[in-house]
Amino acid sequence: MFERYNKVQKAVLETTLHLIIDRELQATSMSLIAKDSGVSTGNIYHYFSSKEDIINELYKAIVLFNGEFVTKDLNQANSVKERFHQAWRNVFELGRKYPKGFRFIEQYSFSPYIYEQTKEEAINGGWCGPLEKLYQQAVNEDIFVVLEPRMMVQMHYGSIVYLLKLYQRDSQDLTEEIVNQAILACWNAVSKEKGSNS
Repeated sequence: MFERYNKVQKAVLETTLHLIIDRELQATSMSLIAKDSGVSTGNIYHYFSSKEDIINELYKAIVLFNGEFVTKDLNQANSVKERFHQAWRNVFELGRKYPKGFRFIEQYSFSPYIYEQTKEEAINGGWCGPLEKLYQQAVNEDIFVVLEPRMMVQMHYGSIVYLLKLYQRDSQDLTEEIVNQAILACWNAVSKEKGSNS
């Protein structure tokens, strides 16, 4: 998730993520990050100007990683429906494989700790932008009802996030059948071809 960073930055970002998820943001101090990461406070300040700077870099790193993960294998030669299903399957896989990153983004996307510029970069550089384009293509090709693509993506994401949260609390199995049914329900919610079962 943090392979783009040098050893020190990676240690700080990984440690900060674990601390925030385990202890919450307010209980995560610079001294605790230094202690748990094994990086001196002085060395941390060489790369990050403040705790807020670390949090924003963490947010950007996770969003970028998530974007690459969700949009992998989305071959433009495939149909809109195939790319739609693949992208949302990737979102489910992301939530299962990287639960701490998933939880961080969910908890702090609207946090005042995250700068507006960082949020804007995340929307444009993550996976939401490519999915909005896919939804726009579906609208243009008369596959989807005419709704604002970003709104549709967020509606579907909200449904899938809820299932992933239940899964992370051991309240919901996420079998292949359930994942496929959830994605199909999202498709049918905006498709002009009503009642599709596949």
